[in-house]
Amino acid sequence: MTVSITGLGTYVPDETVTGEAIAAESGIPEEVVVEKMGVREKRVCPPDGDHATDMSVTAAERALADADVDPTDLDVVVYHGSEYKDHVVWSAAAAITDRLGATNAYATESYTLCAGAPIALRQITAQLETEPIGTALLVAASREEDLVDYGNEDSSFMFNFGSGASAFVVETADDDGGDESADGAPFDGRARATVHASAAETDGSFADDVVMPAGGSKRPPSEETVREGLHTLDVPDPEGMKERLGPVSLPAYLSVADTALERSGFDRDDLDFVALTHMKRSFHERVLDELGLDPATDGYYLDEFGHVQSVDQALALEAGVETGRLEPGDLVCLLAAGTGYTWSATVVRWRG
Repeated sequence: MTVSITGLGTYVPDETVTGEAIAAESGIPEEVVVEKMGVREKRVCPPDGDHATDMSVTAAERALADADVDPTDLDVVVYHGSEYKDHVVWSAAAAITDRLGATNAYATESYTLCAGAPIALRQITAQLETEPIGTALLVAASREEDLVDYGNEDSSFMFNFGSGASAFVVETADDDGGDESADGAPFDGRARATVHASAAETDGSFADDVVMPAGGSKRPPSEETVREGLHTLDVPDPEGMKERLGPVSLPAYLSVADTALERSGFDRDDLDFVALTHMKRSFHERVLDELGLDPATDGYYLDEFGHVQSVDQALALEAGVETGRLEPGDLVCLLAAGTGYTWSATVVRWRG
């Protein structure tokens, strides 16, 4: 059985915030924001529009058109984006399914924060391989930039948060050739990528290092929490987090990448391109270098988008194609990490 991505779509808002503007508001030198944090600019949403479902629906419509799949052919819609969405305690997946007209699909959600894309692809691949269903839609969105307080230096590593959405259409086909075109291309040549294996690992000791202090059951929203500004993202112990995360982050990235490659029957020498979570520029370059790749040609640094949670991998794939860095036949690793802390990887063979 072959599982492939047959459609890819993204959406980003029109409005931008420059690194220069972030520097002016935060007091951090512009050179640090642009060069070290890697934010030339990023996309932000208007207060009254581009909610998580709005962006998700637009990205999904583009992915469905790319795959030449009708919404009524979908069996399942999975939202794996931000928990900060239109409403709290609410299914964005159900709303997206309804707005798309995916009347034969059921809706569900999967949260792994910024590590979500490789894991959602892993989950849906396993499901397609074991259940009598054939077509799925993975969709994600983030506008957590709304939750960033540029006056809070403790949370400065999140000043790169941007907004946008992504969608993948994922389909399965029997390996008997019945779903292939005359030249042997699966899905009648519609496949953008063939999905291989995945890996993930978690260090839960970081679970409380990034929080929005109020709004949950421990501290429900109130006049007091609003007045005290407790509804933005915070890092209670930034130095402690940095000291503990530094020694484990790179080994974890490499570990999940190597494991996913090994499970797929490959190793680092076979790898051509990495679609990596946005991070500070020097660390992005180091991860690719450790994997034996050239950061200038074998990945894409998202410094015109910033970090768009689990949307980053789709943005990097699209940019890789547009810049000629990602070509048919390339072996690709979707590589991500999210606070909690979870690292994840999924290997795909890019088809075009």
